[in-house]
Amino acid sequence: MSKPAFPMALDAPEGNVSKLDRAMLDTALDVSRRSPRGRVIQPLHKDADATLHRMLNCLQPGTYIRPHRHLDPPKAECFVLLSGAVRQLLFDDEGTVTDSFVIRAGSEVFGADIEPGVWHTWIVLEPDTVAFEVKPGPYTKATDKDFAPWAPEEGTEEANIFIETASYIV
Repeated sequence: MSKPAFPMALDAPEGNVSKLDRAMLDTALDVSRRSPRGRVIQPLHKDADATLHRMLNCLQPGTYIRPHRHLDPPKAECFVLLSGAVRQLLFDDEGTVTDSFVIRAGSEVFGADIEPGVWHTWIVLEPDTVAFEVKPGPYTKATDKDFAPWAPEEGTEEANIFIETASYIV
């Protein structure tokens, strides 16, 4: 099986200490700009089995992050924006928005910590938004996220409508 032209995640840096430098960020941002998904992850942890996952999540407006939660196994997530802005949306089990707020790098609200089991997503508001994200590992694709059954699948016209509509939720 060949690698996709635009990976979902880049290769982790080598070595026991990784400098988080402009070159690393510029490379990841370039890939996110060219990616059909409008985003890419730059992992800092060395493999999917790591007990703590650290990453730079580089995102562009128009990317669709399907609402999801981390319930089984339960995983908390913490995000701090290094640049850009997102609208954080939280939902109940039926898909009703329970909270909506803007997270902007360098502002009063610059990140969020989300407990396991909370339905959430982001609407990316500014180009070259970068989040430093931390959550427990290991990563197993089949159990990493529970996608909301009421949310459209990625790559559909309904997903585009969701992004457009959710951008105006206050």
